[in-house]
Amino acid sequence: MHRLFCAHVLLCCVSVARSFCPSQCTCVYHGRSDGTGTRSVLCNDPDMSDIPVNVPVDTVKLRVEKTGIRRIPTEAFYYLTDLRYLWITYNSVSAVDSGSFYNLKFLHELRLDGNVISTFPWESLKEMPILRTLDLHNNRLTNVPVEAAHYLVNITYLDLSSNKLTTLPSDLVDIWPPFNGATVTSAVSQKVVLGLQDNPWFCDCRISKLIELSKMSNTPVVLMDLFLSCSGPEGLAGVLFQRAELDQCLKPSVMISANKITSSLGSNVLLRCDATGYPTPNLFWTKSDGSFVANSVVQESPGEGVRWSIISLYGISYKDAGDYICKAKNVAGNADATITVSVVGLVSTTSTPLKMVPVNHTSPLIALTSLPSSTTTPSTTIRALTTPPPTLLKKTANQQVGSAKPARILQGGGGKKLAADEKSTKKEPWKSVKDLKVVEETTDSAVLLWAADGLPSDTLLTVVYSADEEEDTKRTMDTMARSGKVLLEGLTPGLRYSVCLVTKGSSAGKDPCTEFYTLEVLDDEGQNKLLMIVSGMACAVALPLIILLVYKILALYCNRNNTTLEDDELEKESYVKFETLTLKQRTALPNEHWARRQTHESERMLLCSRSSIDSQMTYKSDSSRSEFLC
Repeated sequence: MHRLFCAHVLLCCVSVARSFCPSQCTCVYHGRSDGTGTRSVLCNDPDMSDIPVNVPVDTVKLRVEKTGIRRIPTEAFYYLTDLRYLWITYNSVSAVDSGSFYNLKFLHELRLDGNVISTFPWESLKEMPILRTLDLHNNRLTNVPVEAAHYLVNITYLDLSSNKLTTLPSDLVDIWPPFNGATVTSAVSQKVVLGLQDNPWFCDCRISKLIELSKMSNTPVVLMDLFLSCSGPEGLAGVLFQRAELDQCLKPSVMISANKITSSLGSNVLLRCDATGYPTPNLFWTKSDGSFVANSVVQESPGEGVRWSIISLYGISYKDAGDYICKAKNVAGNADATITVSVVGLVSTTSTPLKMVPVNHTSPLIALTSLPSSTTTPSTTIRALTTPPPTLLKKTANQQVGSAKPARILQGGGGKKLAADEKSTKKEPWKSVKDLKVVEETTDSAVLLWAADGLPSDTLLTVVYSADEEEDTKRTMDTMARSGKVLLEGLTPGLRYSVCLVTKGSSAGKDPCTEFYTLEVLDDEGQNKLLMIVSGMACAVALPLIILLVYKILALYCNRNNTTLEDDELEKESYVKFETLTLKQRTALPNEHWARRQTHESERMLLCSRSSIDSQMTYKSDSSRSEFLC
């Protein structure tokens, strides 16, 4: 009887709590025909200064609008476990505590627009695991931290418009397609709506992904306003995102020396990765499962836009085998490259299943594994697993290695000894590769030639080559003995390379090797310098000749002017007045004048002839004779 009374009292209290409504609010119950319903509460009294604390616990939608509330305290709604929609809009809220939304496990929509919030506690979103709508427009937010991206992954409606944002972190844009790696198709039903308009965006590399997103047409990300524009820098002020071009942004590009590296058990391996991009990208290494590489990592940036990283694998073991992914990232984008590390030391066969046979404790450990082969006849490769790196066994498994005792013979599932197949793996001493040479070297390739002296045409050969500056990283290439040549590509210009041709089953150190150089690339600057030198030499040779030619022309011109001047003077001075001389006896008269003038011989003859004519015209006397004065 007592229990029934207590239950009745409790039921009455709950009923009173459900039906009670704050004095400054309006509560509406939306009932259904089946007896269920939902309750919504609206509080819009301008004199309200605090969040109401006596809201009915069955409230599903709470709206607090146009009040004088300035702060949302910690655990303000913890008892509203059924709350789905919370609107605190167009108030005077400037402070939101990190625990303000505690225990709102079923909240689906949170709207805080029309307030004066300058800093939002993004970590508080973890209290609302199924939140899908977050409206913060028309506030005073100045930045969104990088950490916010972790809490916004599930948000499908995010409105940050009409704030004071100048940039967005690149990690935030990475949570949306296509930057999150999701396939972009028009059939995607789940859309992400973003409101980013009416913010003073500063268009630089930090928002390059956002600008790229605005230019995409086939994407599940929908912008409320397609005509986003830049407010800075000065050269891009007023330019639409869709027309903005950022010259100083370059997505990372990752380069590795080799895609696959095979190393012996117990050896040391260095993996190098180089990246370029602007701004200078950051580098980090992960395994294929996403875990970060804990090995020793060295990074250096020799210049702006360039960074390299090296990881060291000391005493490599089987657990170190796998994919190592070098990832480069900057605000303009991401890039990665994968290096596959294989650990050798296992014996393989493609015929019958093999099993391990115990060996002497002083002998190297022998193991078996299947290796792919491009030949038509299966072959068995045997390697010893030792530390330091194992020695390749040339003959059968019962051959001594160093001073160790003979290992026991490995047996297959059929009970046959592997030594029975010795004929197929044994290399006769007079059958080898000869005349190894490199021809047709270019800046990034070379052709390797050889002659197979007695080797079967299907013998598998391995080309091992590396540059002197990259001795720790060797590249390999498999080929057949019958081919006689192979093209080495992807070389670095201006380096010396060492190349060896390894025959399967040969003894270590017996394989032929050679060296060659790749051609250097003459860049535009070198060509310009060469052109300037040649032009300078040509000018030095031609200039004296031009000066000499000009001098000769001026000299001839001056001589011609002098000759003309002399002719003019001669014409002026060639007129001589002759007087008729009488045929009197020549006597010296006081008033007689003789003019003497030097003339040329031809002029003298002319004057003489003229004088003789004039003399004959004068009167004569018998006692006088004609005189000719010349």
